[in-house]
Amino acid sequence: MIRGALNIKKLLGAMARLDASDLHIKVGIPPTYRIGGALRPIDGEPVTEDEADHLLDPLLSELQRKKFEETGDLDFAWHLEATDGTGGDRFRINLLRSGNHTHAAIRRVKAEIPSYADLHLPEVYSQIVHRERDGLVLIVGVTGSGKSSTLAAMLDEVNATRGENIITIEDPVEYRFTPKQSIISQREIGIDVIDFHEALRHVVRQDPDVIFIGEMRDQETVLSAIQAAETGHLVFATLHTADTMGAFGRMLEFFPQDERAFVRNSLSATLKAICAQRLIPANDEVTGSKVVPAVEVLLTSPMVRELIREERDADLPSVVASSREDGMISFTQHFAELVDKEWITMSTAKEYAPNRDMLESILKGVEVKAASLIGRLKG
Repeated sequence: MIRGALNIKKLLGAMARLDASDLHIKVGIPPTYRIGGALRPIDGEPVTEDEADHLLDPLLSELQRKKFEETGDLDFAWHLEATDGTGGDRFRINLLRSGNHTHAAIRRVKAEIPSYADLHLPEVYSQIVHRERDGLVLIVGVTGSGKSSTLAAMLDEVNATRGENIITIEDPVEYRFTPKQSIISQREIGIDVIDFHEALRHVVRQDPDVIFIGEMRDQETVLSAIQAAETGHLVFATLHTADTMGAFGRMLEFFPQDERAFVRNSLSATLKAICAQRLIPANDEVTGSKVVPAVEVLLTSPMVRELIREERDADLPSVVASSREDGMISFTQHFAELVDKEWITMSTAKEYAPNRDMLESILKGVEVKAASLIGRLKG
């Protein structure tokens, strides 16, 4: 067991030095890091069955160990104390049983709460925080798209600029906030409260101004978020979906068909913004980072609210694409901006952009505009 404790702490401590985002422990292969989006096994022997089953034992409480034995899955967070200039990071750890042995997927969460500049996010994220005092704000994306970091930056801006009572409900707690102008309670599922449903049942009685729901994962969490927003709270939440349009379908699929019109009406009244993101390989010589987010932002307006009520989701992309001056932006438009700033290469943009033809059209328009401006200056 001592050997396991030393090994896991060394493996976790090395993540900061390597700038690794993830660590995978699986039987039959060496411990494997994800660095700059690519998987990199360490130069060492494959993990044995016994090592895999006991490597993370020193990190588990008895309650966590029992839950894993019963279910075969466990999510928890763990903090590595800083020593000799290393460590200090938190880790989001998922244990899973595979082939009757323990595997682990470990995400590194940097100790410092990132700023918008650190994350290379556009100014509209800060504008949302300062403009909204109630309603529902969703940050959506697939696993590993940086949703938690983005929400941490937004919550910390509330914390730094307003005197609010912030309550978070997380599974697990990733970033630890220090109260600034606001006061904060962070509740971790399985430690502070049994589950999301129990936490949400009581949250509005705790005099919150701002509520953060780690993930909307079923009918009850979606309804609780909407109801809290309807009663004058600012609610931040994450949703596992690829883009802003998919967020509506994802939320509605939790409800039977005869309830969806009611949910749409509630969303049209309470929704303030949906911000979708995905991480893209970056030109690190310019950005200082191996990845940057490509984003899509939908802000509610009278027209957007009407389209949501009338089930005209298919018309929303055109509204987003034509409302850049209002702060909205489509993925394709943002890819073009990232190329224009040289944060990503053209080949990367073409590989990842959802609409390559539209991307080329936007970039061609930028080139024509720039050429015209240069011609006028010479004249």
